[in-house]
Amino acid sequence: MPPEVGFHRLAERELSKACDWYAGHDRALRDQLLAEVDAATERIATGPEQWPRYDQLHRWVRVQRFPYVLYYRILDETHVLVMAVAHTSRRPDYWRRRRPET
Repeated sequence: MPPEVGFHRLAERELSKACDWYAGHDRALRDQLLAEVDAATERIATGPEQWPRYDQLHRWVRVQRFPYVLYYRILDETHVLVMAVAHTSRRPDYWRRRRPET
């Protein structure tokens, strides 16, 4: 059974802000972004350990067609937590101090 992929509350906020920005330009783009983020979370769920390591605790998956990366942490065999939905052109590592929420 694949692990459940959840989002850190701040990662949810980042995704919401990105969706708002794209919706302000073209609602169809917002829908495409959400579809690509869903596809990325599915890729994580099908094999969380197959994606590149970012550091000792985190791995990453690129969102197709959009300038975003999902940084995630494998909590255990059944849970993965997306720690950040990070724009590739913004400051790196801003999210690294985040801790998984219980």
